[in-house]
Parts: sequence; C-alpha cells; structure tokens
Amino acid sequence: MILIVDLSWKARSLSRDEFVGPVARIVSGAGQEWREVHFSALSSEDIQSASGIILCGTALKDNFFAEKAEEFAWLRDVRVPVLGICAGMQALCLVHGGFLRLACEIGMTTVRVTHPDPLLGDPPSFEAYELHSFACDPPPGWVITAASDRCVQVVHHPDRPLYGVMFHPEVRNDQVVERLCALCRE
Repeated sequence: MILIVDLSWKARSLSRDEFVGPVARIVSGAGQEWREVHFSALSSEDIQSASGIILCGTALKDNFFAEKAEEFAWLRDVRVPVLGICAGMQALCLVHGGFLRLACEIGMTTVRVTHPDPLLGDPPSFEAYELHSFACDPPPGWVITAASDRCVQVVHHPDRPLYGVMFHPEVRNDQVVERLCALCRE
C-alpha cells in the first residue's frame, strides 16, 4: 500500500483536488493500492504499513508544512521508497539538513538530467511543470540528478530510496510516480 501524504495547510482543503487527487489517480493506474493521510494526522502505524510513501505538493503560497518540519522527523529513519513532490522535496531536504531559498517558478521548464536516476529513465532532458515559491539546497551528501536553469530539480539520498522532485509529475511526467510504484513492488 502506498501512503499518499497531503502537505496542505489543513486536511481536505481545496488544494487536495489539485495536488493529492492526481497523484492518487496515477498510483491507482499503476495497479497499486493507496491510502491518503494529512501530515498532521500521520501515525507510526501508517508509516510502518506502507510499502512506499509520496509526499504531495501544495499551493504556491502554502508553506505551512515548513513551519512544522519536525513533524517529518520520521523521514530520517524510514526505509521504504519515498517520493517528495515539490513541497514534499522541501520537507525531505529540511529534515535531512538542507535549506530552502526563495525561487518562485510557475509554468513549464526544461529539466536536464545530470546523473542516472531510476525515477527519470534515460532522457537527457524533458519538459516539466513548476509551481513553487522556494527551491532546495539539498542536504550534504545527497545526489543531484537533475536541474533547470533556476534550481535543483531532482535529488536522492545516497544510501536509501528517498527521492525529491521540484516539478509536478502529476501534471506532466506521470512516469515518475509510476516508477516509484514499481520500486515499491520490488
């Protein structure tokens, strides 16, 4: 079961339809069962029962999750595959010692793959949809696998299956979420 975590400022906000629902659709289409939970209601049982976890994005000005970074301390110990999408990548980076910096981007951007990554496949570059106020300076030791002209686009932990993407694969690039689902089945 894939655990889909809503990072919006409150459970069942309108952002759920834009950021969580599309991810759930892709996970279902990949043949995976899933369960949705708001980050404020996440329990250790939720985490332990998951075969993989997806931290969803939020609306452009919704950075409430960043004020609650310690609520994501469980990410330091989790061993199942995790995909952080936009705000989810920011949460992953913050809890592991990375930093956020202002870098507002809205719309399409070219993402250049700089290092092989199991979630990206093998294109040298691709177009992706951006919607964020902050970019991530990744934690020390994390591998940067893709970038755009303005920021780091994809990172992963050097030893564990923890991945972050700044772009929104639920808008375009469904295959990123599908590949995470495949990693969860392995």
